[in-house]
Amino acid sequence: MSLTITSVNVNGIRAAVKERNPDNPGILPWLGAPTGRRFVLLQEIRASRDQAVEALAPALDAGWSLSMTESSVKGHAGVGVLGTVAPDAVRVGFGSEEFDGTGRYLEIDVAADGDVPALTLGSVYLPKGASDGPKRDEKFRFLDEFGAHLDTLSRRRRGVVVGGDWNIAHSELDLKAWKTNQRSPGFLPEERAWVGGLLDRSWVDVTRALVGDEPGPYSWWSWRGKAFDNDSGWRIDYHLANPVMARRACATRVERADAYDRRWSDHAPVTVEFA
Repeated sequence: MSLTITSVNVNGIRAAVKERNPDNPGILPWLGAPTGRRFVLLQEIRASRDQAVEALAPALDAGWSLSMTESSVKGHAGVGVLGTVAPDAVRVGFGSEEFDGTGRYLEIDVAADGDVPALTLGSVYLPKGASDGPKRDEKFRFLDEFGAHLDTLSRRRRGVVVGGDWNIAHSELDLKAWKTNQRSPGFLPEERAWVGGLLDRSWVDVTRALVGDEPGPYSWWSWRGKAFDNDSGWRIDYHLANPVMARRACATRVERADAYDRRWSDHAPVTVEFA
């Protein structure tokens, strides 16, 4: 059996669970579908734990377990992991005095159980940043500290997968309008170099490794205009795996909605199967 892990920025869990129209019942039926999915890495939960538990109550009643951390800023950020097995350990943050309270990183350990190997999973939501100024500086402080943590994490002997909204498109293949976004946050040369450094130091972008050198598959589209209809998107949601897990990656897909009005987030779930 394969191990299926999905990452998705839900753009507010309380909004994501709502039925928007008869063809868009929200995230809960998606979670309840018999897909064999074992873990879902969540970003931008934007709720307290009590609010998230209330929103996800049907999924939790059906057997999902929730590990999460909220931001110290109400209604902002927040990441977590839904799993069909409960974790052995949960760690909030990566040892950063500045960022551990901002709801941007959570890590769990899972014991071997049937088709699930001993595993460490991380859910990350990087700051969006800016082209210059304080927000740009903040993002690069985050990258410096988080990069050091990832360097340590990659050396674990067990499988490790860190997925999430990285808010960085690594290459020209990762966004449709790359020519007009070369000075935009998320595609700055320094940001792209940071991701490249991780890949040079043994991390594997498993979706890119599986699909090869083709545009996309994109995972985020603006709500505005015809970006979704024209597939003018960014690939900023992805899984990085250490060598132990990367060699097990066998399939990937972006679970893109069939139509604009069937989206329950501006991001689509990105799923990877590991043999």
